[in-house]
Amino acid sequence: MVLAYLGKAEIISKLNGKKIRSVYRSFEYPSIVRLSVFVRVPFKKIILSRKNILRRDNHKCQYCGSTTNLTIDHVIPKSKGGDETWENLVTACIRCNNKKGDRTPEDSKMSLRSKPKKPSHITFIKNFAGDVEEDWKPYLFM
Repeated sequence: MVLAYLGKAEIISKLNGKKIRSVYRSFEYPSIVRLSVFVRVPFKKIILSRKNILRRDNHKCQYCGSTTNLTIDHVIPKSKGGDETWENLVTACIRCNNKKGDRTPEDSKMSLRSKPKKPSHITFIKNFAGDVEEDWKPYLFM
């Protein structure tokens, strides 16, 4: 709102019926704004963490699909040279993690439901933003 007021951004779409009020003035509530001058902002890397691995895998075991008693599993165990990367860590329930043990999925005759990969910001927006307004979809690549 401040950028639009200062003339540094243009309001593309407004929310119907909502207003921002001050003592003397009332402004339409912006939904989509466009900056007048492009400002390059470097993307933050998505941090490799337990919480983000669970998010990426939609809080489901990647072996059986269970949603309870979840933990993190190394696809290629550390003892066999596996490292802590997006491509080697998956969500697994305790039962599947114990069944797989210190073996690869092929050795334990267990298959992954999807190949683990590093998520993008758009993946997190799609999966975890909740309800996205129709006006926003062309700008979010949805």
